[in-house]
Amino acid sequence: MNDKNSIIIVGASSAIARAFYREQRARFPEHIIITFSQQQLECCDEQHIHKVLHYSDANIGHALKELSAYIGKLQSVTLFNGQLHNKAQGFTPEKRLADLNEDYFAWLFTVNTLIPLLWLKHLSQYLDHHQHCVITALSARVGSISDNQLGGWYSYRASKAALNMGFKSAAVELKRRAKNCKLVLFHPGTTDTALSQPFQRNVPQGKLFTPDFVAERLSNLIANRPMNGAVDYIDWQGKSIPW
Repeated sequence: MNDKNSIIIVGASSAIARAFYREQRARFPEHIIITFSQQQLECCDEQHIHKVLHYSDANIGHALKELSAYIGKLQSVTLFNGQLHNKAQGFTPEKRLADLNEDYFAWLFTVNTLIPLLWLKHLSQYLDHHQHCVITALSARVGSISDNQLGGWYSYRASKAALNMGFKSAAVELKRRAKNCKLVLFHPGTTDTALSQPFQRNVPQGKLFTPDFVAERLSNLIANRPMNGAVDYIDWQGKSIPW
């Protein structure tokens, strides 16, 4: 294992992830950045390693083991996995109970909840009390149970609430064996990406963010997280979101 600092970005082909990569590269030109996505990216150089990967329990574990020599001193991991709709399959957020669809529900729970937790499962093997590392997953304000005043969006809300609970439990465990590891659940706000595109017409003026803006905000927030063993559920302003 090398002694270089490293950064891992998962779901690296998304718009926010690409902007985040550029932001991290500008801030940490000497760090090794390891990226994973399910499609090829235009890269790489000696400081950037990319791996195309179909996300599954076995594949994630194997890929991290294969690249373990490059991980070194892991500084941050950011998980950009997330889905909301799929036009080809007719998957859209539910407006009422009658719209519930078991295939849509299972798909969102796999992508939004299970896959980030599988990454956390395998990454935890590279963490100990000596490691200072921030691990962030993209959550959403609509995953807040107490903040839900509108209803609807059953599957998406539930998948993000489940992700939040998974990270909450993981923070309790990691505090016992990797006390300098910090978990963060990040709500980016409505960002101009394919995920939000069908729902942008109702976004207030000035509240539709660019991926570059979100990447900068996220980078600033990660850099200033207290290593206190708690999980932070925060928005793009750094404000706490009620569970």
